[in-house]
Order: sequence, then structure tokens, then C-alpha cells
Amino acid sequence: MSSPDTQTGTVAENGGLETSAEVLTTLAEIGEEVNASLDLDEVLARTAVLIKRHIDYEIFGVLMFEGDGSYLKHRFSIGYPRDLAENLRVPLGQGISGTAAATGHPVRVSDTLKDPRYINAIDNVRSELAVPLMLRGKCVGVLDIQSRHPDYFTPQQQSILTLLASRLAVAVENARLFQRVRVQAETLLLLNEVGRETSSILDVEELLRRAAEQTKRVIDYQILSIMLYDEELKVFRHRIDVKHGHRVQGKLRAAASEGIVGAAATLKEPVLVPDVTVDPRYLAANPETRSELAIPMIHKGRVIGVLDLESPQLNYFTDDHVQTLSILAANFAVSLENARLYEKVARDEARLERDLQAAKRIQGALLRSVPTEDFGLDMAARYLSAREVGGDLYEFLRYGPQQLGIALGDVSGKGTAAALYGAVAIGIMRSLAPQKLQPAEMLRQMNQIVGERRIEGRFMTACFATYQKGRGKLRVANAGQSQPLLYKDGRCGKVELTGFPLGIFEEVAYDEWSVTLQAGDILVFHSDGIAETANSEGQFFGTERLRKIIEDQNELNASELADQVFREVEWFSQGAPLSDDRTLVVLKVR
Repeated sequence: MSSPDTQTGTVAENGGLETSAEVLTTLAEIGEEVNASLDLDEVLARTAVLIKRHIDYEIFGVLMFEGDGSYLKHRFSIGYPRDLAENLRVPLGQGISGTAAATGHPVRVSDTLKDPRYINAIDNVRSELAVPLMLRGKCVGVLDIQSRHPDYFTPQQQSILTLLASRLAVAVENARLFQRVRVQAETLLLLNEVGRETSSILDVEELLRRAAEQTKRVIDYQILSIMLYDEELKVFRHRIDVKHGHRVQGKLRAAASEGIVGAAATLKEPVLVPDVTVDPRYLAANPETRSELAIPMIHKGRVIGVLDLESPQLNYFTDDHVQTLSILAANFAVSLENARLYEKVARDEARLERDLQAAKRIQGALLRSVPTEDFGLDMAARYLSAREVGGDLYEFLRYGPQQLGIALGDVSGKGTAAALYGAVAIGIMRSLAPQKLQPAEMLRQMNQIVGERRIEGRFMTACFATYQKGRGKLRVANAGQSQPLLYKDGRCGKVELTGFPLGIFEEVAYDEWSVTLQAGDILVFHSDGIAETANSEGQFFGTERLRKIIEDQNELNASELADQVFREVEWFSQGAPLSDDRTLVVLKVR
């Protein structure tokens, strides 16, 4: 027959549980407490308090697997010095806790002085009870309590802690899963934020600097290198190196197929090395490095660089790091490619701008100044391009001391191609000048030469005139150009001449009109960019306004009249950007 103590489940000493009812109540209470929260630290703290009520331990700890699962580390502790708890690593199968984890069974030590497995981390500890946290046959951690008294923990306490550990294991796993999901959610938000920020940076050097900073937010690395692939030299160039928070001068370049970096680039996938000392691919660059993670930065199937991290700790990098940094590296790859394309475009634009400015100077040099010789005319020429270079042109050809050729032309299209075509036209006119051709013949021969070098979709309009000083004789021919305006006898009207533009048909004859000019008569050549200037209401400046200015301002000299026309056109357009070149030549008989 059992004794009363045995029947009631009495635990004799040490503040133990007294009845089976109390045991069940405590288990239920602990079960409710540990399941009431998904915060792991809170779960472990509550567990420590509840156990303390019934088992008066002196030292309490919950250890969990870290790194690759080869050792245990304190996740929560009471009674340990802070530095010891943070730095102590218990290898699996060693010590009391390591043995419990390796075997999956509780380990109760009545006297640590007599147990060779005991790791003497804290002086004066004499008793220890380590219970594995088992979940579906797998150990996820160890609940460990210690006392400075020998023979302190009883078999019944061991049984109770074992029952508790099974419930605690579930709670711990739930809390860890929740924490992992929360960390993943926070990581995704962080990655999204990093992606938005890096995608807005279009300077490569600034992007690389920010990439190093943003990577630090994701993983607390010790050494980082960002290397970009040089396709011409087939090497990886170190573009940024950070060591323990400080920029350092790394290797200038690395072979494309060597080392951990080369392996990641060749495989086009992350390479995780827990221990570089046993990996033959590792190239010793930093003596303190023990583990390394290399992530290729891939854009459209092409490796453009590698994000490489190193740590002085073994097994530092995890699968979660690989997953997170792979997403980060993919974002960096897109941002880097965008930044490099932007820089290339910026360089090309700068080069193009330099070329255009040079072309503008050349075009300006091709457009001759108004002749200073006395041809009996007061002359002015004005040219305003809608772009850096344009397709309008004017020219003065000296046929001798008494005769002058005047031309105004407009090449189809705008920009560099039109300017080049216009330069060719000027060259043709100058090559024909020694023949002293009159307007109709000049346009005919120009059309023939241009037609021999026909360019698809390109043609030009032109108006050509000659003026003979002694006789005051003006001859004019037109090849599709805006009809010039003549002010004579107090009225200003169009010189009604038309003709096919140059470069469309091979054989074309042009009409020629002549008139004798008197002092004060004015002839104005103008491009369609003046008459077709529009205001904000969509109205055109028109030839009629131009004709009215000439009539009203006929007392002005040629230069003043040209300036007045340009001012009126600018005022009419209300400062809107030019849509076409504006060119004007004014001739006033002295």
C-alpha cells in the first residue's frame, strides 16, 4: 500500500510541486501563457516566471540552434552574465545542453563536479537539468535550469519540465514562424523601399555608394565588394569596397572565372561558402574572412556584376540572406544598367551638343556677311535657327564690281541633315559663280547638279536674283521659295514668280522676271518661317503683316527694317519656341 505522500504526488523539497492537481493546473496555466503571445521573447519570459513559481531555480536559459545547426546559443537567459549569454556557443552533443539536444532526451545532473560533460561556464553551479524542446521528433532547442546546490532537481521536476517542454516547443515554433513571417514582411517592405530609392539614382558612382549603404540595412555585413564586369577586358572591376564600415581600396580587377566571385558569375547563381578554408575556389584576399556569399547581378540573362560579402565568422550567411540579397542584387542590376545607359546617353548628348555647336560655327562661317563693296544697295541679312543648325540659307555672289547675285533658300526638314544639304547647295552656287549666270539659268543648273546627287526625301526651295548697279536692273527667278516682296512707288507687293523646288525633277526651266529699281525701292527675300510663325490662338503672322511693315517702315535703312521685322514676329509669337528657321534678306536701293 502506498504512503500518503506517494498517493498525493508529493515532491519532498526544494519548493517542488505538491499535488497532481497542482501539476495539471500549472501545466494548463503555462500552456495558456505560452500560447497567449506570438512574440518569442515574451513567451520565454512568461515561461521563466511560471516555472520560477514552482521550481526555485537560480539560473534559467532557453538555447536554440544557430548558424548551420551545429551549435546552440542562448535566446533567453536569467542569471547569466550578459557577455557570457551572448557569446557562449554550445556545440551539439557537448555539455549538458548539447547532450540533451543531440539525444532528444532530458539530462539531469545531480553533481556537476562528477559529470565530465559539464561545461564550467559559471562557477559554483552544482545541479543542472536540461530538457530538449521536441517538435514532431525534432529538437528545436533546450530548456536549461541550474542551481548552486547539489541534488537539487528531482525526477518529478524532470517529468514536469518534459511535459512543459513539449508545449513550449509548439509555442516557440509558432512564435518563430510568426517572427519569420514578420521579418519577411519587413524585409519585403525594405526591399521595396530600397528598390524605389536605387531606381531613382542615375549616377553610377552615387548608385554604388547607396547600394553599399542599403545592403547594410538588409544584412549586417563586415566586408562588402561590388564588382562590375568589364566586357572589353573580360574582368571584374572593383568599383566599391567596404571593410568594417569604411571605404577601402580593393583590388582593381579580378579574373572573370576565378574565386568565389568567378564561380557565382559562371554559374549565374548565388554561391554560399560557410567555411572558406575548405573551399578550393576561395582566393585569400582578406585574412580574417571565414565565410563568403557572392550574388551575381544579372540583367536580361547577362552578368553585369557581383555583390560579394565576407564575414570573419564561420557559417555567418544563411539561406534567408541568399534569398533576400538575390532580390536586392536583381534590383541593383536593373538600376545599374539604367544608370549606365543614362550616363551613356548623357555622354552621347554632350558629344552631340559639342558637334552641333561646332556645326553651328561652321554654318555661321558658310553664311557670308553682307558685302561691304558699293553695289548701289543698302543690304541686311538676318538668320535665326529653330535648332542649333538649320536648313535656311542665304548667299551673296560677286559677279564683278557692278553686279551682285543674291540667293535665299530653304532645305526640306530641319536640323543637321538639312544644314548639311544647305552647305552643299551653297557650295554648288559658289562653284557656278564664275560663270556669272543669270537667275533662271543659275536655278536650272543648280537643279541639274542637285538632281545628279538626289537624296530620297530631300529637296530645297530657292529664290535667286541679280542686281546690276549702273542700270539698276534687277532680275529674279524662283524655285518654290516664298515669293519676295518689292516696295516700289509707295506700294509693297509680291513678285509673282513660281517654280519647282530643286532636286525633284531632273530637267526644269525657270521663269525670270526683271525690273529697273529706283532709289528708295526695297526688295525683301524671306523664308516661310516668318510668315508661318503662329501665336497662341493658332493665327499665322502671314505675308500681309510683313508687307504692311515694309510699307509703313520704308524710311528705315535695311538693317533697321530687318530688325523691325524680327521684333514684330517675336512679339506676335509671344515668345513661343521657334517651330521653323527665320531668314530675311533686305535690299534697299541707295
